[in-house]
Amino acid sequence: MWSPEREAEVPTGGDPAGLLPPEWEEDEERMSFLFSAFKRSREVNSTDWDSKMGFWAPLVLSHSRRQGVVRLRLRDLQEAFQRKGSVPLGLATVLQDLLRRGELQRESDFMASVDSSWISWGVGVFLLKPLKWTLSNMLGDNKVPAEEVLVAVELLKEKAEEVYRLYQNSPLSSHPVVALSELSTLCANSCPDERTFYLVLLQLQKEKRVTVLEQNGEKIVKFARGPHAKVSPVNDVDVGVYQLMQSEQLLSRKVESLSQEAERCKEEARRAYRAGKKQLALRSLKAKQRTEKRIEALHAKLDTVQGILDRIYASQTDQMVFNAYQAGVGALKLSMKDVTVEKAESLVDQIQELCDTQDEVSQTLAGGVTNGLDFDSEELEKELDILLQDTTKESLDLPDNRRDRHFTNSVPNPRISDAELEAELEKLSLSEGGLVPSSKSPRRQLEPTLKPL
Repeated sequence: MWSPEREAEVPTGGDPAGLLPPEWEEDEERMSFLFSAFKRSREVNSTDWDSKMGFWAPLVLSHSRRQGVVRLRLRDLQEAFQRKGSVPLGLATVLQDLLRRGELQRESDFMASVDSSWISWGVGVFLLKPLKWTLSNMLGDNKVPAEEVLVAVELLKEKAEEVYRLYQNSPLSSHPVVALSELSTLCANSCPDERTFYLVLLQLQKEKRVTVLEQNGEKIVKFARGPHAKVSPVNDVDVGVYQLMQSEQLLSRKVESLSQEAERCKEEARRAYRAGKKQLALRSLKAKQRTEKRIEALHAKLDTVQGILDRIYASQTDQMVFNAYQAGVGALKLSMKDVTVEKAESLVDQIQELCDTQDEVSQTLAGGVTNGLDFDSEELEKELDILLQDTTKESLDLPDNRRDRHFTNSVPNPRISDAELEAELEKLSLSEGGLVPSSKSPRRQLEPTLKPL
């Protein structure tokens, strides 16, 4: 069965993204089956039904994800999935099943589930459905009209998260309140059209991460402070800070405009002077000086506004630090709730008492074992002397064995004289028939090698 992970790239085809399942161009028989209509009920042939649904449902959602859209219509899908002039006949059934499973939602139903009163212009565009759609739903006909707009729920959540991260990483996040027009400009690449942008804001509003308010004919958006925090309602402080920020932007734009005007007056004075029109050059210089004075006055106001904003931002940081300290103190108090100095001293005394008791028990057990195995040391020494004497006596009574003398050191070797050695050698030489006595005496032959013992 095909899945979005097994998509293969094809050079051309109905899919605008150029990504379609492998069998799209390779298996005519299967594609003819997939392009045919569903049976009226799944009970007729559940295998064929599940096979078609398993192919088309992931393909519809993956197509929307690749296109970067969260809104889709049956008509657009039929055009996107045309193959050799044929249109899939079961797409309406696929969308009905996705609606039943909650993976798709009618745009009008989504709008009705969120407080969208701030979208005043959208009442006729979003909320009112054609009469035939309403009647068909009331009569139990769940067919999806070709022009009805559906919302991919999971894709909308992903798009809302993308917009929220985009705001957090932008300079606009210096203050939680931002103009809706500025936010729309920031999200121009993420939201392909205005409707998608408003749906994303409604999703963030549904998640309690933004709130929208209209102030003096202009819509402002307030974001939650953290990714897991919930947004608080817009208060007077938020409105005041927003107005200060707007004043800062207005003054900055005015200063920029006057700076360009002063530069223009300077160039006009230079050209007039070169052309010999001194009076005109002087008038241009006077206009330049007046403009520069206005710029200085605006700079003073701009510095005042920026100073106020800096103080507000610093106070907000101080408030966050104070809240953190306060939370830490509260947690410390809670953890030390049942701990007092008296209880700590009592606990140490109990530990010392238990240690002393353990030492006494250990000494008692060690003493009991020693008393049970007590022996007279004098008797033990006498028995050891007797054993040593018996060992010496046994060594002296061992029989003489010349062959083993050089292997033992327990019995001392008796001293042998040179004369005894010579006599022994003469006996050995005479007892062997094959040996003839040398002309030299054995004494002289052994002198170089024999040494007195």
